[in-house]
Amino acid sequence: MTNGEGIRLGAAAARRLAELGCCELAPGLTESEITGIERRFGFEFADDHRAFLAAGLPRNGPWQPGQTWRKPWPDWRDGDPDELRAHLDWPVEGVLSAVRNGYWDPDWDGRPDTPQAAVAQARRWLEAGPRMVPVYAHRYLPAGRGTFGQPVLSMWGADIVRYGTDLLDYIDREFAETIP
Repeated sequence: MTNGEGIRLGAAAARRLAELGCCELAPGLTESEITGIERRFGFEFADDHRAFLAAGLPRNGPWQPGQTWRKPWPDWRDGDPDELRAHLDWPVEGVLSAVRNGYWDPDWDGRPDTPQAAVAQARRWLEAGPRMVPVYAHRYLPAGRGTFGQPVLSMWGADIVRYGTDLLDYIDREFAETIP
């Protein structure tokens, strides 16, 4: 697959979101806005995520009681930088919280003896992996310019599941199924 396919995938996901009418779409991010976000927060969007945000920036609808996130769509244009950083840090912090409570991934080396050492080791493992970038609430795509078509993951502590085979599939699973 080529970069052009990543752009087509992201644009198709944005069109599908617009068709579903489940949220407001503001004008898409410009290339300079995207570059500024990447510089500010230290990651690069995957090509499909970049194209998705360039086609239209999803805006949050009214908050509903019981929702985990007051602003489930990250507001990359006007959002509070501390809130965006917290949204970016959510996956790692969630797993580290689980480690503090006894979780240990069987694929990691043996669990260290102290809780502090376990958290430090887990942090090293997590930081060696790809940076996860929020799409919506606790749904994330791996960062990485030149990549696309990665699964969208639902990340809640150590409970990490694939929520869509790619960004377009995710939009249908998350939003088409909830519209009557």
